[in-house]
Amino acid sequence: MASIHTAATNLISSPLLHRCLLLRSASFLSSTAPKPFSFSTTRRNSSASSAMQAPDSVSAKEMPPNGIDPTTAEEYASQSKLLQEFVNLPIIDKAWIFKSDTANTSWAMFLVRQVDLLANKKRTMTLSSRISKASKDSVDFQWSTFPVEMSGAATVVPSPSGSRLLVVRNKENDSPTVLEIWGSAMLEKEIHIPQSAHGSIYTDGWFEGISWNHDESMIAYVAEEPPRAKPVFDYLGFKKEDSAEKDCNSWKGQGDWEEDWGETYSKKRKPSLFVVSINSGEVRAVKGIPCSLSVGQVVWAPPSKGSDSLLVFVGWSAENGLQNSPRKLGIKYCYNRPCALYAIVDPFHQPSTNKVSHEGEMDDHATAVNLTHGFSSAFFPRFSPDGKYLVFLSAKSAVESGAHAATESLHRIEWSADRKLDQSVNIVHVVPIVMCPEDGCFPGLYQSNILSNPWLSDGCTMIVSSVWCSTQVILSVNIFSCKVSRISPNESNYSWDVLALDGDDILAVCSSPVDPPQIKYGYHTQQVDQLITWNWLDVSSPTLKYSDKVRSLLSFHKFSLLKIPVSDLSEELPKGAHKPFEAIFIQHSNSTSEETCKKSKVDGVCTPLVLILHGGPHSVSLTSYSKSLAFLSTLGYNLLLVNYRGSLGFGEEALQSLPGRIGCQDVGDVLAALDYVIDEGLASASKVAVLGGSHGGFLTTHLVGQAPDRFVVAAARNPVCNLSLMVGTTDIPDWCYTEACGKEGKNFFSEAPSAEQLSLFYNKSPISHILKVKVPILFLLGAQDLRVPMSNGLQYARALREKGVDVKVLVFPEDVHGIDRPQSDFESFLNIGVWFKKHLN
Repeated sequence: MASIHTAATNLISSPLLHRCLLLRSASFLSSTAPKPFSFSTTRRNSSASSAMQAPDSVSAKEMPPNGIDPTTAEEYASQSKLLQEFVNLPIIDKAWIFKSDTANTSWAMFLVRQVDLLANKKRTMTLSSRISKASKDSVDFQWSTFPVEMSGAATVVPSPSGSRLLVVRNKENDSPTVLEIWGSAMLEKEIHIPQSAHGSIYTDGWFEGISWNHDESMIAYVAEEPPRAKPVFDYLGFKKEDSAEKDCNSWKGQGDWEEDWGETYSKKRKPSLFVVSINSGEVRAVKGIPCSLSVGQVVWAPPSKGSDSLLVFVGWSAENGLQNSPRKLGIKYCYNRPCALYAIVDPFHQPSTNKVSHEGEMDDHATAVNLTHGFSSAFFPRFSPDGKYLVFLSAKSAVESGAHAATESLHRIEWSADRKLDQSVNIVHVVPIVMCPEDGCFPGLYQSNILSNPWLSDGCTMIVSSVWCSTQVILSVNIFSCKVSRISPNESNYSWDVLALDGDDILAVCSSPVDPPQIKYGYHTQQVDQLITWNWLDVSSPTLKYSDKVRSLLSFHKFSLLKIPVSDLSEELPKGAHKPFEAIFIQHSNSTSEETCKKSKVDGVCTPLVLILHGGPHSVSLTSYSKSLAFLSTLGYNLLLVNYRGSLGFGEEALQSLPGRIGCQDVGDVLAALDYVIDEGLASASKVAVLGGSHGGFLTTHLVGQAPDRFVVAAARNPVCNLSLMVGTTDIPDWCYTEACGKEGKNFFSEAPSAEQLSLFYNKSPISHILKVKVPILFLLGAQDLRVPMSNGLQYARALREKGVDVKVLVFPEDVHGIDRPQSDFESFLNIGVWFKKHLN
């Protein structure tokens, strides 16, 4: 029988890297003293914030004079204490595993993040563990006693060998960015980079690209380009360029306005490519990249004797608007932005004489070479271990259709040994787009981020995570045979995500809506019939431990996947859009029995149900653990997460059936799912709430307008309420055209919509049904939201108030579309919980 042992003890031979980081732990901890508790909100009940610090019993006299009744105040107090039990748990963000000098031993480093509500930030920590494998089916994790907080660190990136660690500290205003290079027992180098060289380093997960070269002497990375010069004025007027620097008697003008990449990037300058030499500390910008390109996801090409030292990166053109307009459309969550892979020589390369032309200039790669010429999308480049192949993902289906996310594909390029690159490389399709998957079969690649080292020892098998219907799974992909295999267990409906590879073994994390994340260690065995079987061992972690209270609350909750038949079988839709879609049903531990509910559903005996609707619309609700949804379920509700047609993970035909039919097909699917659970005795028709954000908010406000008698209460986070207003204010106006008009929307996209188009947008919007709305609605809006500007929700809420509907609005002044700053997220779901308790129970 497989076994596993975990020791939360001091490491007798803990990694040197962890010991050297402890040298700075005291200073890290001393610099993070708690700050006074405050919420970054206006338009809210101030009792919400005070209740979070309140004792178990709060009297009405203790509440501020804001009109909140004592019962509501008690609810704020009790729910805020419960919510803190959920948000305090750290999460593992990343992990790396490195070989050890001892046989059958390796060591892992985890990047862990934990919410700090008082400071309104997420703390970053590293935690180390020694991994010992006495046998194939037994593994022992010996954890360091304490994590080390990386105070002020934007990110950390170990070198390929694990002998060095890069710590990035981004500074604001005119302060320099600091790169720290840690060795085995000390800080080896601290490089201060002034704003005149470049701005903050990108660590956002999309443009982000930080790559060590193979001998670990240089690092390539993506950072904001240096600030451009602005005009200076004084009492005499404009000061010429050759005049003295700005002083107290002058001021800087604004200069020309520049397009940015929209949501979350509004204060960021263009991402550009740089290389730092660790030995000298010198930083050089990479020359030869067209000014129209924004770069990201850089990796070093494999070294080759006698040839150039090359960098491979992703480039996005500034002219990415439809009709090739010179407009940067929003790129956050938008996979439909055209991009390509490029190669270029690193700026420290010294060309040999045979690489210089007779004009005295370098040949070949002095300028960036497009490796995927004619291919509309290419990102996440990865080289095979032998350096012979370059593999990348593509979202060409999203680019071509206009949908902001769609089924992805995987491709490979043969990497020429002599590095003579040209624009006619042969691109081989490894994993194609799946149009209509057979039942239970591979549905295609979705939202597949790739590890920096995703390869098994055979050099041709990649390990990736991907969406498979309503679950996330771990896949193995052979880039030569093109075989795709699901290697995470399929007997349960848990979601799995790969963290790192330990040789041919896998470190992963799995969870479910009612089971907090659990670390798993996977190994495979070869069977006689050549089939590979993967076995998974439990790993106890000191970080992923919930309180006894939370575990007790969740211990009897259950979840299941429901197949919902499609009610609309229009012949206009392809076969894939006729297949059942899915919904995740989370049943509270004290939920009324199915039999009782069936007998008494007219009387409303069933446990109240909350419909949860994801955004996108081309996104997906997964069977992974969510702190906020776990919190809502423990308040006494059953939850139904609907993956309506158009969601990721079900094949391209089902996904592409939604554009042009929003507000109709998706609304119909949600109502069909609601009817299904009521007919099955899982919910009462008289106790239904609905909650959604972004496009989920679009559906929420559509549902309470189109089916006003089906719901008791609603809550919407940054909802799309009026497309005709949104199209002129959002960073993604193309989304309005595509989702409202279908693929044809790309053909008549315009920054100046016609009266006919505005009329179409209005009729597709929830605001066209506003006269029928009567349920109380809570609105949660981010004032800095560029995706669905706050005006969209405010207009709708004001119109509801005008007609006497019970409306509550919370505005978070510093938040963008996701409302994910720790205090804002906390207060958001606290108010949702209190709002539902007030109107649903």
